[in-house]
Amino acid sequence: MKITHTDIYRFSIPMEPFVIATGIMDYAQNVFVRVYTDTGHYGVGECSAFPMIVGETQDTCLTMAKEFAKVWKGKDAADIDARIQDLHNVAAHNPTAKSAFDMALYDLASKAAGQPLYKFLGGERRTVETDMTIGIGSPEEMSKFALGYKKLGATILKIKLGKKPDDDLERMRQIRAAVGPEMVLRIDANQGWDYEAAMKCLNGMKDLNIEFCEQPMRTWYDDRLPALREQTPIKIMADESCYNHHDARKLINSASCDYINIKFAKSGGINEGLKIHDQASKAGIPCMIGSMLESRIALTANLHFAYACKNIKFFDLDTCLLGHLVDPVTGGLTYEGYFLDLPDNPGIGADADEEFLKTCEKFSV
Repeated sequence: MKITHTDIYRFSIPMEPFVIATGIMDYAQNVFVRVYTDTGHYGVGECSAFPMIVGETQDTCLTMAKEFAKVWKGKDAADIDARIQDLHNVAAHNPTAKSAFDMALYDLASKAAGQPLYKFLGGERRTVETDMTIGIGSPEEMSKFALGYKKLGATILKIKLGKKPDDDLERMRQIRAAVGPEMVLRIDANQGWDYEAAMKCLNGMKDLNIEFCEQPMRTWYDDRLPALREQTPIKIMADESCYNHHDARKLINSASCDYINIKFAKSGGINEGLKIHDQASKAGIPCMIGSMLESRIALTANLHFAYACKNIKFFDLDTCLLGHLVDPVTGGLTYEGYFLDLPDNPGIGADADEEFLKTCEKFSV
């Protein structure tokens, strides 16, 4: 299964502005690839650049994608480990760009096996319910969004915080008052607090029944995570602190977190994501499958991954529901309310809409 060429697309998806602690996104900075082989099959992959978090932009992903495509040309797509190592030999970092190519390999491999990706990975179907994310706004705006989601049937909300502690506390007080005591509330500070602010916020929310706090501090305060975890009542989930399975090992050994968030844009894709999952599973640390601003292509791969990885207990797969103004995808996962399902087609089972691709800048390597 030799790679003949790769088509690379600037896969920009217009969206309503979305606000987190580190900035505002008004379109999804995505890249879509099709990796072709001499069998006549191609594999699809998508990555979503989030420069304020991972440090990659759509343009850097496109640049690296061309380099990755060059080094893969003529090589065996079935040797996944070797092809991933090729990417690491080209660039030490760039996990977001790598994740699209990684995804394409797994799509090709599971298509060749005639299996849906989750079965190729040894998984089976199970019930998956996503949370819904609320971006940062005034307490009144955020509580209104929270109540709106509740009325639409959502049972789990992830609340973006990471601003001034007093403001964040007021946001959560108003949201909890609006939705009542039963709704599951998670918070995500996106590295917005320092240690003192995190202490104030997490202790100040002890009576609000918060399921966990995702990434309370900048990663350069990782050495203070064990103390924060010990001195506050809300469980800690590592996100930006965990890019690969070595990060996971260090976080686990230092007792720095209760949970770990796996995102393909951070890990470089499925291959490394599986290693993080296995590391966490051995230590009894549950994981979440998360996402940036992907379309249903990458989200479908995320769902396959969740089916295959039993230690994933939390699901944050709402990105295409967060104001995407276009759905550029054929096939793939579907939503029944906030519950996810996918067809049993071979491979990932999702692809880009050809009409949408006609509007995208394209590069062939």
